[in-house]
Amino acid sequence: MTAIDLPPSLLATLPGTSYTDPKIFALEQAKIFEADWFCAVRSADLPTPGSFETVQIGRESVLVARGRDGGLAAFLNVCRHRGARLCTAGSGTVKRAFQCPYHAWTYGLDGKLVAAPNLTGMPDVDRTEFGLTKVHLREWLGYAWVCLADEPPSFEETVVGAVTERLGGAGEIDAYGIGGLALGKRIEYDVKANWKQIIENFMECYHCATIHPELTEVLPEFADGYAAQYYVGHGAEFGGEIKGFTIDGGEGVDRLPGVTEAQDRKYYAITIKPGVFVNLVPDHVILHRMFPLAPDRTLVRCDWLYLPEVVESGRDLTRSVELFHRVNLQDFEACERCQLAMDSRSYANGGVLVPSEHHIGAFHDWVRARLAP
Repeated sequence: MTAIDLPPSLLATLPGTSYTDPKIFALEQAKIFEADWFCAVRSADLPTPGSFETVQIGRESVLVARGRDGGLAAFLNVCRHRGARLCTAGSGTVKRAFQCPYHAWTYGLDGKLVAAPNLTGMPDVDRTEFGLTKVHLREWLGYAWVCLADEPPSFEETVVGAVTERLGGAGEIDAYGIGGLALGKRIEYDVKANWKQIIENFMECYHCATIHPELTEVLPEFADGYAAQYYVGHGAEFGGEIKGFTIDGGEGVDRLPGVTEAQDRKYYAITIKPGVFVNLVPDHVILHRMFPLAPDRTLVRCDWLYLPEVVESGRDLTRSVELFHRVNLQDFEACERCQLAMDSRSYANGGVLVPSEHHIGAFHDWVRARLAP
């Protein structure tokens, strides 16, 4: 298919191969996922020394563990002896150290090599030098963010900066006290679509009136096709008769105490590239983490976060969770439907973006720039 001249109201998208080509996906792994800050683990999921979780970031398995000093550290999940995968479990707890099941090389919670068969007979082996390969880690919003790059980009400019740019101020997100919230529900979605499909879908609301009847009932302005993310600092207002961000618009749970009157009865959506969505409503926060596994497969972990006393009370959160769970299912089905056509000759040159989607063009420009030689 040949390219056509587009009228000013339409912008071209990325070509179909951008969503299917293994070589492009490999470039994205190296130049995006292994180069940027990646939201890996919820800090509270690692409550005690020895608690660990393994996550796939780009081409690397990363081990995040809580040390004896109470802090978190991240390492490449690779034994320094012969390269065996150190931990094969997705999560767990060790008493004092990680031991490779192949030759029993053993590493402390700080990554230092502490024992190995016949190690005492090799006094020239530096136990720090031959410890686990450490990667950069920052904690923010109650999550451990890691970066595999030797020289990571500024966390403040990239991660915090994305939130500041969206909300119009650096302190706007502080009102929600996300780091002090508790996990009310987690749902994992194995989406048969490229990670970019999911970001593009989240960034626009041109589809909302078509596939999100429950969401547009709660947020009527979404039916007009303009996503809240389109405007700096804008939050989508609840409908006049809506009492809470729930599946039926009924009362939610206790409002977060820091939420201001200006933020009340509003929904804010934030995209933090390359793979985090933050959704803010007055009584809870929904945070998506994306783990791209293949050109056509993305694991999405979605956390619903509430005040600790709300979770501890055992209150029924079903109506609260169900609204965005249904939105997720609707969105991911749409992404999978698009993924099916990415190899079609009809989409060889890509598709088009209408005016309410033009901001997605900036995301495409960002991807192109990151993959440029």
